[in-house]
Parts: sequence; structure tokens; C-alpha cells
Amino acid sequence: MDKEKNETQIIEEVSKHYKEILRLLGEDPEREGLIKTPMRAAKAMYDITSGYRQDPLKIASQAVFEHAGSQIVIVKDIEFYSMCEHHILPFFGKIAVGYLPKGKMIGLSKLARIVNSFAKRLQVQERLTSQVCSLLTDSLPNDGVIVMCEAGHLCMKMRGVEKQESTTVTFDYTGKFKEDISLRHEFLNLIR
Repeated sequence: MDKEKNETQIIEEVSKHYKEILRLLGEDPEREGLIKTPMRAAKAMYDITSGYRQDPLKIASQAVFEHAGSQIVIVKDIEFYSMCEHHILPFFGKIAVGYLPKGKMIGLSKLARIVNSFAKRLQVQERLTSQVCSLLTDSLPNDGVIVMCEAGHLCMKMRGVEKQESTTVTFDYTGKFKEDISLRHEFLNLIR
């Protein structure tokens, strides 16, 4: 009950700030179309930032199983939605995760949950890519991890340079993926 009460209090407080932001921007927060907007925006922001209230390490440790294989395991096209910490505008795209098992494997859905736990925060794409790679490297016995993230950023599309077709690609990798370029090429060929 305390957690639920705390959530309600946080959402109500954020709602008050949204109401003031609307007023400062020149809107009338009491007009018909905006009366419930501050509360809706506060609830949306609370949901969008739910990653702050999740423990990615705990998520990773909930489904690690014995596995004798040693060949690359890939989950690709994990869609994500995040908020740029510089402009508080959305960026979204897909992440591909690959790893070389070393006696253990992780439940496939946990990879998507780990991505979500980092994406649902104020974020930058470079850090998101690195956080997913680092967490898997540190929490799962492996001979290497590789992560590729491709995303479009509304902070580049809606404002500033306004480049509608631009996308950003980031990589991070560890272990044998660092040592052996042919493994990186194999990963790239398999996700395309």
C-alpha cells in the first residue's frame, strides 16, 4: 500500500508541475481540452521512466540456465522507446543483442526486459547500448557480448537540424567480439 500511495503522490506532484508548465507556455490549463492533460502527462511520464524503479541485474539473474553450447545466440529487433535526457523528447528504434555462452544461457525474454529497464529512463543512445552490453557481460558467464542499437531521435527530427531520415547506430562489444573481427562480421550478417 505504501508503494501505491507513494506512486500516487509522485504523479500528483508531477501533475502540478505540468499544469504550471502549460500556464508558463501561454496556455490556459483550465480550458476544456487541457483540464485533465497535466494528470495524463504525469501518468505517462511516470510510465515512460519506469526503468528507474527496476533492477536490471535482478531481471538478468531470474532466468539463467545451464547450456552446453558455445555458438552465438542472438535476439534481434528488440524495439524500444526512450527519452533523450538533453531535450526530453523521444528516441526509439531496435536493439540486437548477441552473446557467446560459456556454460550458461539467459531466458530470451529477459534480454528484452533488460533493454526496457535501461530504455525507460532519461537516456542517451550511446549509454543505453553500453549499459545493456555491460550488464550482460557482468551477469552472465560468456565469452563475449555484442550489442547494436539503431534509433531515430525526435530531437533531430522535430527541432534543431530537422533531419527526418536520420538514424544513429551505436555498438558495444566485449570478449571474443573485441578480439575477432570475423565474429563481429558474423553478428552483423546474421542480424541483417
